[in-house]
Amino acid sequence: MDVVHERCAGIDIGKADVKVCVRVPGPGKRRRKEIRTFSTMTRDLLAMRDWLLAEQVTVVGMEATGAYWKPVFYLLENDIECWLLNARHMKNVPGRKTDVADSEWICKMVEHGLVRPSFVPPPEIRQLRDLTRYRTEVIRERTREAQRLEKLLEDSGIKLSAVVSDLLGKSARAMLESLIAGERNPEILAEMARASMRAKRQILAQALTGQFTDHHAFLARTMPDRIDAISATEARLSEEIARQLAPFRRQIELLITIPGVSTRSAEMILAEIGADMTRFPSAAHLASWAGMCPGNHESAGKHTSGKSRPGDPWLKNALGLAATAAARSKNTYLASRYKRIAIRRGKKRALVAVGHTILTSIWHMLTNDAEYADLGADYFLQRTGRTRQTRRLVSQLNMLGYQVSLQSADAG
Repeated sequence: MDVVHERCAGIDIGKADVKVCVRVPGPGKRRRKEIRTFSTMTRDLLAMRDWLLAEQVTVVGMEATGAYWKPVFYLLENDIECWLLNARHMKNVPGRKTDVADSEWICKMVEHGLVRPSFVPPPEIRQLRDLTRYRTEVIRERTREAQRLEKLLEDSGIKLSAVVSDLLGKSARAMLESLIAGERNPEILAEMARASMRAKRQILAQALTGQFTDHHAFLARTMPDRIDAISATEARLSEEIARQLAPFRRQIELLITIPGVSTRSAEMILAEIGADMTRFPSAAHLASWAGMCPGNHESAGKHTSGKSRPGDPWLKNALGLAATAAARSKNTYLASRYKRIAIRRGKKRALVAVGHTILTSIWHMLTNDAEYADLGADYFLQRTGRTRQTRRLVSQLNMLGYQVSLQSADAG
């Protein structure tokens, strides 16, 4: 095979050490190979970098192994071109797997151009990723804690969640605080309802009748306190995210013009894909990288599955939230597209399709610095034509047993 990169290296990364294989031109037409082992301590990694620079290595390939690749990649990226490689693209021969063999195999794959590097965003986007991902986990933890609180109330026979929609709302929180303080009279507790909840005082009194003991009060005191602490952490993270997003304010303003994309969703999307779309040659490349398009599985001329690949789960989560909100919007192209696909393919596939459309729009918007232009709710009707649409609807009515006669509205 042709040699694409004359001076390259492959790194097999572990928690405690790394195996580094370097292949460079040797005497005559032969290739010289050398393999060394370094610990993952910063001092030894600096020695590894000096060795690679001395060998005039131009490309370094490494497998994405947990979080252990990050210190190696970040230390080398300013001096040498680093490739982060997908482990699924580099399967070695079974039964011959060692760390040394893996480093040599990675080096050979890079040497002959048989692998492609994964997308690693620049440092400022990586910092945003850390913040938005951690904020998402914090919000999920708050949801789990609220669910624990609801189960605790159910255990005590308090059916408050059957009457109020939000256990952490003002009315429910006031009743809960009074319960914890020792008040057990359901009539007095029901009187703490506010605004529209006061119309439900009678049923609230029934829901607040139970066997709420001091044991339940102790746990119920701990859980809201933890929820408040989590909310404070989320607020601090949001402030820091807003500060770091200041250079990307224009991109955020563009993204929120898309139906269903909130400011928080826009922040999550931008933190995952970055603001520079030149890394993705086309919108299709971006959708494929994100795992928001059908996969290919063909064998013997048969297509057995179109399941999408895992892709970026954080980005898929943000696009899923945006697609759900867009599907509920009024008189928009995205809502029309969701309804059109959901009828034939189901709601889940329809959400993936709408998420794909949103991501495609984002690529074009960030590439051309343009706001979102909605095609309109009647786009598909205009594309298919009135005659075809009328024939389809009449056919459906005939299948239901109706005889249809059409009369133009203009004739009336």
